[in-house]
Amino acid sequence: MLSAQEFTALKLELSVKAKNGLDFIVAASVVWTAITAVWLLPYTVGTKSFLTFCVGALVLPLAWLLSKVFRTTWVLPHNPLQPLGLWLNFAQLFYFPFLIFIYTRYPQHFIMTYGIITGAHFFPYAWLYSARPYAIMAGIIPVGCLVLGLQLATSALYLIPLFITGALLVLGALLVPAYRHSKQAALSLAELPAA
Repeated sequence: MLSAQEFTALKLELSVKAKNGLDFIVAASVVWTAITAVWLLPYTVGTKSFLTFCVGALVLPLAWLLSKVFRTTWVLPHNPLQPLGLWLNFAQLFYFPFLIFIYTRYPQHFIMTYGIITGAHFFPYAWLYSARPYAIMAGIIPVGCLVLGLQLATSALYLIPLFITGALLVLGALLVPAYRHSKQAALSLAELPAA
């Protein structure tokens, strides 16, 4: 059984090695910028929603490329918490049947729903990385998407992905000092004698 100190050390290692998932957040920012561009195109709402699905699929490969740029580590075989990050990311896929229902029945609400799912799935990362910005944005993004989705005319729905892009950029900026804090905490913990 792990001691509290050992468990904290495992979480801090994830936070530091993954840099709080910054590669995913930057990738998502790029993808949501592209989704904003899609919603500015002169297509039907249904076509824009379909294209959003297609563009959204680029997050994982783009995050993998950015992991090379940011020098983040995705696999830590000795850390039993490591697979949890990827599992949490894939967890949002279980909301896709609902998203498909919205796409087929209420396409004008698709981008709002997709944004709500995207934002809400950040909440467990606040615990995994001990990074409060994830919890904050897990509330702000879904509520912001809902408010915008209920207020905007169909022609202005591009403001939802634009809002999400801005929120992701803020999240990324907030994760940098959170990463530095985790790095310092990991160094301090390493200096303590084992419990």
